[in-house]
Amino acid sequence: MPLKETLKTEYKNALKAKDKSKISTYRLILSSIKDLDILNRSGPNKKETDDEDIKKLLKKMVKQRTESIDVYKKNNRRDLLEVEQNEHDILTKFLPKQLDQVETKKICTELISKLGATSIKDMGKVMGELKKLHSDEIDFAKAGLVIKELLNN
Repeated sequence: MPLKETLKTEYKNALKAKDKSKISTYRLILSSIKDLDILNRSGPNKKETDDEDIKKLLKKMVKQRTESIDVYKKNNRRDLLEVEQNEHDILTKFLPKQLDQVETKKICTELISKLGATSIKDMGKVMGELKKLHSDEIDFAKAGLVIKELLNN
């Protein structure tokens, strides 16, 4: 089933269950998808919104939530933190599982040795290859830090 249909089904289930936090999150997601549909239909590059477009949108939304969570933790705002965490959890449910720090470091190390990267100047080459091979599985902000660390040592 396409991701868009899955999201609509989950939204309907949340409505039936009267789960307010899920309802608001799914409305937010579906609204963003509609905006994306409109954007894709207009302009020079007209196309249908596919699962990859929706995954990119969800990743962007997850990143926003992650940043907000960090801010709320620093400012000790438990009420807002809980809302953002719930939204984050719902959003990540529809994305492929992200690799943890250990697996990310292992993949980066293997890729650096495979490409023969020796200095920080090779970082772009390594990141480009990493995006080709593992675009859905790796958090590139974390991977960038790992690659910098490995290339500087």
